[in-house]
Order: sequence, then structure tokens, then C-alpha cells
Amino acid sequence: MSSISRSDMIFALYGYDSRLVKVFAQEYHRPCSVVKGIMGHHDHKKAAEEQKIRCSVLVVSDRHRGSKNTSGPVAESLLETAGHEVVYSAQVGNDPEEIRAAIETGLKKADFLLTIGGTGPSSRDRTVETVRSFLSCELPGFGELFRRKSEAEIGTAAILSRALLGVTQDKTALASLPGSEGAVRLGLEEVLLPELKHLIWDLGRYE
Repeated sequence: MSSISRSDMIFALYGYDSRLVKVFAQEYHRPCSVVKGIMGHHDHKKAAEEQKIRCSVLVVSDRHRGSKNTSGPVAESLLETAGHEVVYSAQVGNDPEEIRAAIETGLKKADFLLTIGGTGPSSRDRTVETVRSFLSCELPGFGELFRRKSEAEIGTAAILSRALLGVTQDKTALASLPGSEGAVRLGLEEVLLPELKHLIWDLGRYE
């Protein structure tokens, strides 16, 4: 039987001490990547808990252009209250080139970028198409859960939202929410923030 204590074993699995991970891997004849890979989602969330995530917030709106928008500040406040740092914020119109340029700037500074607005079905709503061009992997469960929770507040109008979450090639998380303050609160408080640290930790899991 292994001489490694249970506490050391858990410590190793959480990945805080690479030496312990190696010792555990040798003891059980498993590669280090496998040792980290056998963690369950509760283990992942515990391992991720101490992270402070750098966030970018981009508001996309013609209606609020040049005027005060409330959804952006609400998102920033919620992210900061959760212990994260907002390192970049901007507001642009519903123009794909403007959106793309702002996303490129925000991605250079952050681990997570949130766009707000432009997720509907109209010809002016181009955020989702632009965001998708940056993604190498999409996580459809985010949009599905957001729409399910939205139904309780706005009924079947929830089907008009194209909220999405995905990951770029450089392992930055990128999400899009509708422009209303209610949608931002719902999407962050009830869906994204409970898993954001877990997501960012998981993206760097095998590095």
C-alpha cells in the first residue's frame, strides 16, 4: 500500500504541488497527466477556487452609442464582486469590424472576455457571428441553460437569444450575452460565475 497520506494524495490531485503529483504518478505507475485527469468536477472546482481571473467586457450597441449604458457596469461590478479583475472595457456599435477589433484588443489582456448585446436574430445583430470566428471550441450548454432560466422571466421570447460560450485557440474563454441588464445579471449570477473559475482552470489543466 502507498506510503502517501490521504491528505498528500488529495493535495497532489489538486495540482498545487507538482512534486507530489510526480510522486503519486510514480507510486501508482500512471503519467502525471493521468493523475490530474482522474479528478472529478468537485475536485476541479476546489483546485480552481483561488484563481483571480482577468476579464474584458465589451458592450455592443447602436442604441447606447455615445450614451451611458448600464449593462456593462453591472457586468463589471458582478465580476469584481466575485473576486476577478476587469482589465479592459469598451463599447462599440453593431459593426462586425468594430466588434472584431475590440475583441482582439480585449483578448490580449484577459483570461475571459464577455460581449453584451447583439445576440438577437435581426440583421443588425452581428455579435454572435463575429465571436464564433474566434472560437476553436463551443460550449453549447451555456446557451441552453441560459435560455432555460430565461424562460422563467420572459417566457418563450427566450428562444430569440443566441447567448453562447466558447474557447479560443489560445485558451481564452469568450461569452456573449443579450444586452439587457436582466439578461446580464441572470447569465453571470446564475450560469457563468458559478463555473468561471472551474472553466479557466480546466483550460490550463494539461499545460
